[in-house]
Amino acid sequence: LAGLETSLRLLQDEGLHAVFARHHRLGGAVRAAVNAWSTQGAVQLHCKDPEGFSSSVTAVEVAQGIDPEALRTVARERFQVAMAGGLGSLAGRAFRIGHLGDMNEPMILGALAGIEAAMRVQNIPYGDQGMSAAIAYLAEHTP
Repeated sequence: LAGLETSLRLLQDEGLHAVFARHHRLGGAVRAAVNAWSTQGAVQLHCKDPEGFSSSVTAVEVAQGIDPEALRTVARERFQVAMAGGLGSLAGRAFRIGHLGDMNEPMILGALAGIEAAMRVQNIPYGDQGMSAAIAYLAEHTP
């Protein structure tokens, strides 16, 4: 109960509109990075319709022959970045990047850098402008 009370106080202090805007903004930065990474064809956004983009999580599909679980393991063990696996029909075909909770701009940039580093270790080809795209998005959209 103490944890719930603290969480509710944090939400109240920041304000729900600000919380929702932050989650939306962080999702935009993640999608900007993934779109830049996707230029090499190994990863792509699962959702293609901007109207369907989530403010809570971004699903990233991987090309056939890429093991998203191995990527998740490298990200977690070498770079301390936790990503979720694909669910349902995306199991074994995708990973998910969350941008909810107390996540903020420096935290999401750190997570994206860890994912990019893990892709490099796993020899997964990716467009090298992912971090630049995320930074540019945040520079334009952060109040």
